[in-house]
Amino acid sequence: MRVAIVAEYYPRAHDPALGVWAHRQALAAAAAGADVHVLVLHRPLPSRAALRARDLAALTAPLRQPLQTELDGLPVTYVPFLAPPRPRTYATWGSWAAPSLALALRRLRRRFPFDLVHAHYAAPAGDAVRRAGVRRPLVVSVHGGDLLAVAQRSPAGERAVRGALGRAAVVLANSRGMERRARALGAQRSRVVHLGSDLPDAHTAHVPDRLVTVGNLIARKRHGDVLRALWLLRDSHPAVEWVVVGDGPERPALERLAAELGLDGRVHFLGALPPGQALQEARRAAVFVLPSVNEAFGVAYVEAMAGGVPAIGCRGEDGPEEIAAAGDGLRLVAPAEPERLARELEALLAGDGWRHELGAAARATVARAFTWEGCGRATVEAYEQALG
Repeated sequence: MRVAIVAEYYPRAHDPALGVWAHRQALAAAAAGADVHVLVLHRPLPSRAALRARDLAALTAPLRQPLQTELDGLPVTYVPFLAPPRPRTYATWGSWAAPSLALALRRLRRRFPFDLVHAHYAAPAGDAVRRAGVRRPLVVSVHGGDLLAVAQRSPAGERAVRGALGRAAVVLANSRGMERRARALGAQRSRVVHLGSDLPDAHTAHVPDRLVTVGNLIARKRHGDVLRALWLLRDSHPAVEWVVVGDGPERPALERLAAELGLDGRVHFLGALPPGQALQEARRAAVFVLPSVNEAFGVAYVEAMAGGVPAIGCRGEDGPEEIAAAGDGLRLVAPAEPERLARELEALLAGDGWRHELGAAARATVARAFTWEGCGRATVEAYEQALG
């Protein structure tokens, strides 16, 4: 079968980590038998952060993105569109992108007569496909931001999400919680397809007393809770250090808090790293910690766990609850409670034997339930369901 994948979050030349999970799922589907071409909704305008920083390279990076490329053997076309600034108009970006996408899809069909379209996120990608008038089955993957943010922040956002989910032949959700939310917003046929991780062949030596977090520095990831937990452990575990991979608007405030708590020498903000390097950092640590809320799934947890690193997430969140239910290796703590997080960290750091046992169980959980091979098979089965 031939599949046109449409995504807004997808790797760029200047940001190879952006939406890398969508690229990995596309590769997994191709490995499972689908013939894939990717169309990326590309807004060639600088971000607000680049404008504030007056960084010439960041300002011009969107304009320097090649519109035709190949990533790991997959052909990728970047489809430019213009839209107003993101914060207040993101819910309408599907309507802004639809004309360019409709033209790109018509051109693609002449050389690649695709059987169906797979859109990542109900909005803007799914909404743009719907508005483009494509007469082929539509599969929509919901990942969390569309259901937990876009659909809840404005009537326009809810309309865009409902329109895409109602048009979809099949909706793919990354957790059962997301599937329930999608059905409440109009999805008729749905199934859970977990994203995954590679399983490294070689065992990585874990650095004792090292914690790691991989994630954007945004409020809902609650990096500040980790800083406060470290402060609570300052006397019992003075050698513990925390490596933070990722960047975002919360970084200045987090750096100030680390200094105020006297932790600046033990906290290392590495910024955004290429995916492979970020993965290496995650798998070198003793414990992966991400007390995030509104977490629909959490590929970062399973990537660390695949390397034998036990992880900590939050109780009551759709993704961490689902990963923890699949097997051992992910510990859950109450959200927004640094004291409980500190106690869980202390238990993991104090017992090497238990931590190693939990790390081995974490790897086994990923091998059983969260591999890219399994994701690829399940994705192709969903395509077959949509075509059927």
